[in-house]
Amino acid sequence: MRMAPIAMMLVAACFSSSGWSQSKSSKPNHDNFYWLGEFNKASTVMVVEQGIVPRALGMKIADGVTRVIEDGDKPGAKRPGDYLLYEPLLIAYAGPDATRMHSGRSRQDILSTTRRVMLRERTLDLLDSMATAREKLIAMAAKHADTIVPAYTNGVQAQPTTYGHYLLAFAAAFDRDAERLRQAYARLNLSPLGAAALGTSSFPVNRPRLADLLGFDGVADNSYDANQVATMDVAGELADIASLCALTTGSFVEDIHTQYHQTDPWLLIQTGDLTHPSSIMPQKRNPTILNTLRLQASTVVGDATTYAFQSHNVTPGMPDYKREQSQMTLDDASDMFRQLSALFDNLVVFPERALAEVNAEYSTTTELADVLQREADVPFRIGHHFASELVDFGRKMKLKPMEIPYADAVRVYGEAGKKFGLADAKLPLTEARFRASLSPEGMVNASKGMGGPQPAEVQRMLEVEKTRLAEDQTWAREQRAKLAQAQARLDQAFRQLMN
Repeated sequence: MRMAPIAMMLVAACFSSSGWSQSKSSKPNHDNFYWLGEFNKASTVMVVEQGIVPRALGMKIADGVTRVIEDGDKPGAKRPGDYLLYEPLLIAYAGPDATRMHSGRSRQDILSTTRRVMLRERTLDLLDSMATAREKLIAMAAKHADTIVPAYTNGVQAQPTTYGHYLLAFAAAFDRDAERLRQAYARLNLSPLGAAALGTSSFPVNRPRLADLLGFDGVADNSYDANQVATMDVAGELADIASLCALTTGSFVEDIHTQYHQTDPWLLIQTGDLTHPSSIMPQKRNPTILNTLRLQASTVVGDATTYAFQSHNVTPGMPDYKREQSQMTLDDASDMFRQLSALFDNLVVFPERALAEVNAEYSTTTELADVLQREADVPFRIGHHFASELVDFGRKMKLKPMEIPYADAVRVYGEAGKKFGLADAKLPLTEARFRASLSPEGMVNASKGMGGPQPAEVQRMLEVEKTRLAEDQTWAREQRAKLAQAQARLDQAFRQLMN
């Protein structure tokens, strides 16, 4: 992850003892050298099976490939990822005939395949880190299914909702992102290996066998597309999905950040590892995690945009879009979700304060107009006009909705009715019903529409999101299991060849 120096210092200072870490988790070094070794193992098995190379020579090549891999795994050893730099190492052990293993291959299809397997691992990593964040988001939504909070449109308090309902909106967005990743993975996990430079070769290369040994679900069919066209759009699709994840994450973070403008926020980061003090202002508790997470989300968007610019206006076969920018995008997106998980671990909601903010505004007056139509057969526009006039009166008198005298509400209703030609219009609600219609809890519970904030719908959506998350987690585990099984098949076939 690349960050500005000051951000890196803040992370090191503030997150050193927290559960969140900016560094990637410990993983095998699956670099270009590693994958070139795996491709060489698969190719050696395939050329022997196809009769391109005699078994005796195949055994010799396999021994050479093994030795080169072992040398590269030694501490401080060079690990060339370019086949032209790798090949002399192989020749040193197995002689010039070892190059027959490369029959029907090119650095072009090797590079295209390398990009796919690297993106494959990163796509599954991104799904895992996203799933962890989604799990914590859903848990918080369940905890606050009944917590009344203000919701905003155009930056202005619009209507009350519950924090659970609000969080489930973001859960739905991440659910779509996970679905996009799964769909993109199906297009990604197709093998270009054996396509040679772009038009295959006169050798009987068994591309489906190579695909199977390397854990691909199939073959990228058209050999020109496999190496020179799909390399651009397959990687671009994944970068775009990561960017969508970042847009949603950035929006969520900014919504939290606005609370720090308030003197009495209803949503804060608990003081600790994810916050830091000011060097001069003793009252400040700066929300470091929000700053770094917002920056990380912007970095992901920037990564994806950079990839698009690199890929723009180039003829097929150029190296511009075959660089590692798309891999970097997915790495940074995974880091972003790890930070988001840490944020959920430290997010504190103050329900009473949130409810007070709702009660201080007039965001329930939509329900007042609805009640008039639903229960007293008052046309919505008349009820809406009355509610709007009531808001103007209350604000002018510096009254909260529940503080407006019932007598004044009756008077305002009569005056509002005159605009629509109604003489002596009487407010058709008792004082108790008038007060209840302005209640945030009443408005939320009165919601009838599918997907609304009413308790029954929130509970239904919670179960939906839990199910979808579980399905995504199961799917990711299944893909990793398939890759592990393919690795076992490759190792077994390679060992049998060596023996």
